[in-house]
Amino acid sequence: MGWKSVHRWLGLTLGTLAMVLGLSGALLAIDPLQQAWQAPAAAPGLPVATLVQRVQAGMPGVEEIRRLPSGAIAAFGFSGEQAQALYVDPADGRLLGPYQPSSMPRWVKNLHRALLLGDAGRWAAAGAALAMAVLSVSGLVLLLRRMGGWRQLAGRVRGTLAQRLHVLAGRVVLAVLCLSSVTALLMSASTLGLVAPGAEPEPEVASTAVSAAPLPAGKLPLLQDLRTGDLRRLNLPDATDPTDTWQVTTVQGQGWMDRYSGQTLAWQEATAAQRIDDWARVLHTGESAWPWAVVLGLSGLSVLLFWATGVLIWWQERQGAVRIADNCTLPQADVLVFVASEGGSTWGFAQALHGALVRAGHRVHSTGLEHFQTTPATRQVFILAATYGEGQPPAHARHALQRIAAQAAGAVPVTVLGFGDRQYPSFCAFAQAIEQTLRARGWPALLPLECIHQQSSQQFARWGGALAQALGEPLAIDYRPRLPPTTALTLVSRRDYPGQDGRPTAILRFSWPRLPWHERLRGHGLARFAAGDLVGIVAPGSAVPRYYSLASGSADGFLEICVRQWPGGLCSSHLLGLKPGDGTQAFIRSNPGFALQDRPRSALLIGAGTGVAPLAGFIRSNDGRTAMHLYFGARDPARDYYFEPEIQRWRDEQRLASVQTAFSRVPGGGYVQDVLRRDRERLRALLAGGAIVRVCGSRPMAQAVAQVLDDILGTLGLSVRELKVKGRYAEDLF
Repeated sequence: MGWKSVHRWLGLTLGTLAMVLGLSGALLAIDPLQQAWQAPAAAPGLPVATLVQRVQAGMPGVEEIRRLPSGAIAAFGFSGEQAQALYVDPADGRLLGPYQPSSMPRWVKNLHRALLLGDAGRWAAAGAALAMAVLSVSGLVLLLRRMGGWRQLAGRVRGTLAQRLHVLAGRVVLAVLCLSSVTALLMSASTLGLVAPGAEPEPEVASTAVSAAPLPAGKLPLLQDLRTGDLRRLNLPDATDPTDTWQVTTVQGQGWMDRYSGQTLAWQEATAAQRIDDWARVLHTGESAWPWAVVLGLSGLSVLLFWATGVLIWWQERQGAVRIADNCTLPQADVLVFVASEGGSTWGFAQALHGALVRAGHRVHSTGLEHFQTTPATRQVFILAATYGEGQPPAHARHALQRIAAQAAGAVPVTVLGFGDRQYPSFCAFAQAIEQTLRARGWPALLPLECIHQQSSQQFARWGGALAQALGEPLAIDYRPRLPPTTALTLVSRRDYPGQDGRPTAILRFSWPRLPWHERLRGHGLARFAAGDLVGIVAPGSAVPRYYSLASGSADGFLEICVRQWPGGLCSSHLLGLKPGDGTQAFIRSNPGFALQDRPRSALLIGAGTGVAPLAGFIRSNDGRTAMHLYFGARDPARDYYFEPEIQRWRDEQRLASVQTAFSRVPGGGYVQDVLRRDRERLRALLAGGAIVRVCGSRPMAQAVAQVLDDILGTLGLSVRELKVKGRYAEDLF
């Protein structure tokens, strides 16, 4: 079971109990605040002997003095037959008013510590604390995975409102919740008798009269040396018992003093277990540190937010989960489809393949790749494998490669289809590892390895056509991606360009409706986005979205894209046919590998044609005035110099440090890679200084750019691949 499963099922099964403990803990955190405000704290450096003298002057019948966790001083004793418990001003011994240990109802404490169930409840509360600790650790692991590691932990959070709230809250309070859970376990272990505090039995001591009268507190050496900041409790000798002693409890331990001679009769050092228990109590309750109590209280309240958003995220994923129909049993199936998917999207492709094979008359069994095997009835095997993170397999399939390698090769063809993102150096690395292992073991293949970029429906359809031809039978793969909820965009304005070869282009600017927070929490409305993210447009009559790179971010208040007419393109025709006031349906898909996560020292933005759109978005949002250098290639400045007015304005505003252009259809023109080659010395200095690179445009253009930059980087002992590994180089290609 992976971290995601552990986190999900612990949260769903014990989330309500954790919420009860969190909310009751938030209420209990009020106590340290009240104590801190009820009476002045004693100066930590004040000698205890001086404190006792001042308290005795104001309250002659004092029998016990306590320094409360807040630092306030409370005195206990009798006035005649009347018991007294009073706050005392340590500065002058004035009595300030009645001491009240806690105004919190007792049942709240009982609820938090034992769920109102006595000893059985204490065990249940300890179990809930353990679950919270595991939830916190698993949440931290998932948070690091989602954000891309420690370096990206403070980056922008994407997704639905529920997902963003869940991640943002986790980023702030996970460490506090984990610490609170661990300290709760330590305190529970002590309360339940699982660990002993290790205190020694009190010594048999007594005062011995060596003078006519007991010494005053000011004459006791131990109290003269002891500072009030270390005091926990001081018990004064009983006036009616001549053998009684002074007893003091401090942070360091306990001591007993002869009332006549002032001699220290015994001293017991605090054990390590006692010190750990003391620290656990402070860290869990906020006693003696009211600012920490505020943090604990807010963290306890956050459990409600975690629970609500977690349940909502689970429900949304459940509603969107892929279900395989007509799934034959393994022994009877002649076709096996094995899937490795981290987020579940690869199952959508498996579902389409499964359905097409069933309609073609096959008996098909689809399951996770971790169950890889064949049977005597097997005739074909297909593996659909996504790559996660830096080339690793999805969590559920982490041992699948070893399972495949351990099995003897059969005569059944095993065909691998990979899924990934070319932005990353480890594009489809897991699928490639499976392919190499299968061929090394001797398994045959019906088709060579194919790698699908960014879940491309078109690329999958082409692979399906090749598969039908290889099988020698009709195979109608009807893949319909499971789209997130779409939002209506309204065209606000458009700027048209004639383009080349009868392919016009337009920069389209849209607005979108602002939904109330509860609708956005349920995943409705447009998700937050930034320049470089993608907007999926669903044209009327189409079930497959077309993705466009965004030239704006949510903070700009509008959504802007650059659309070029594609021959026979349903979506581009739809968009270019819109007039201001017309609408379309869309959703956001994050593109974290390309978007600018942090503020770099400098940036090289290289694009051609409509590929300048996300680069323009980067420049538009460059409020920090990072040194951005744009290299833009097009055909004719009069026909396809997109964003030209904005580029000139951004230069004046110092959002753009420099711009170099190349136009291939004008005399003396060339391509963007030619400009890079001519500017190699400047580029070498920028790259040596840590500049990041973003490239957007056609694949041939990107290959030519990479070749030029590889030549330049070679003089620095670097390469484009190394920059990709470090996150300094990314491409958005079409």
